[in-house]
Amino acid sequence: MRKPMVAGNWKMHGTRAAAKSLLESISQGAAKLSDVDVVVLPSFVHLALAEELLSHTNVAWGAQNLYLGESGAFTGEVSGLMLKEYGCEYVLVGHSERRHVFHEGLALVADKLKAALAANLTPILCLGETLAQRENGETEAVVAEQLTTAMAAVGIKAFEKVVLAYEPVWAIGTGLTASPEQAQAVHAFIRQKIAQQDVALADTRRILYGGSVKADNASGLFSMSDIDGALVGGASLDPKSFLAICQAAS
Repeated sequence: MRKPMVAGNWKMHGTRAAAKSLLESISQGAAKLSDVDVVVLPSFVHLALAEELLSHTNVAWGAQNLYLGESGAFTGEVSGLMLKEYGCEYVLVGHSERRHVFHEGLALVADKLKAALAANLTPILCLGETLAQRENGETEAVVAEQLTTAMAAVGIKAFEKVVLAYEPVWAIGTGLTASPEQAQAVHAFIRQKIAQQDVALADTRRILYGGSVKADNASGLFSMSDIDGALVGGASLDPKSFLAICQAAS
């Protein structure tokens, strides 16, 4: 049985005061949720605050990005080792905004996946197609390339420590959401691609859905057999909405 997970990607939002209020509200509301893993992913500058406020709660935290290696002359970057020092358990890898806004290609995403695993972080590996790719019938080809490149880079056994997230790019921040059936079809495809290499591993991998997940559409998405939770964007900045999604997952 795969335990559901709901992870909140705060992106580049929040003053210190707002982050404090949000962390306190989420930790209080999540205290009664024992059958869903609740994760928050603040910006780098709020990770110390997350560690301070969440250390004795059932809410885990992580980062939205990392760079390669433990240290180096990489101005503006943060390593997995640094994240671990602030108690991070998770890190996003290959989010569509990193792929499309910051032009991170397949090779760099694969290297970041390696770096996360080397730092003993749990990567949340994001996969997904653009609207043009979906309309051209390329969804499976795009997702398969993203997935198989990552699997080839780290080896299938390493995927025991990887959480996956299907995020159709056309549904992120647009208000559009894949229907439960559309999302389920891609989740099932991802699981089948993993099963081609390891059937048992495919059955245990958590695959989250991301793309304008809200309190009013979460239950329909979570009712699908291969959707194991959500990677939540905008709604994760509202504690009431985020906790309602967590409750739906539980």
